[in-house]
Amino acid sequence: MENVTDKYDQLNFHIVLVEPQIPNNTGNIGRLCVATKSRLHLIAPLGFEITDSRVKRAGLDYWKDLEICYHDSFWAWYETVEDKSRVFFFTARTDASFYKVNLKGGDYLVFGKEADGLSNEITQEFKEQLVTIPFPGKVRSFNLANAVAIAAMEGIRQIEL
Repeated sequence: MENVTDKYDQLNFHIVLVEPQIPNNTGNIGRLCVATKSRLHLIAPLGFEITDSRVKRAGLDYWKDLEICYHDSFWAWYETVEDKSRVFFFTARTDASFYKVNLKGGDYLVFGKEADGLSNEITQEFKEQLVTIPFPGKVRSFNLANAVAIAAMEGIRQIEL
């Protein structure tokens, strides 16, 4: 993991992207992390170079303010988590509604890659911590950046109540 200086007085969330594939999504999520005072964790392999202009363009001029950590693998990241009970894995492969989770500052919100979501290995290992964002319409899932925004803003709503 890259050493970072905590730029925020109070960290709200850790947003974890497991093997993200689309630079624009990662850029948008980075901007969201700055807006929500959240740390972004990127787990390799990435489907793009972090220097890709599309990442920075989507992140606008906020990229310099982003607190970001890079991890070589899922398990390397997982070893850094102090309270493993505060990790929530987002997937369409569960009926457990994210809206029933009581979030706390410092929680980890984990999302899989755009094409496949979280691996079967991860969803099998962490069955009790899987959550989904329920929706009534006829779609399989949300765009990654949209899903992260929904989760982060619901977390902000809960913390600020």
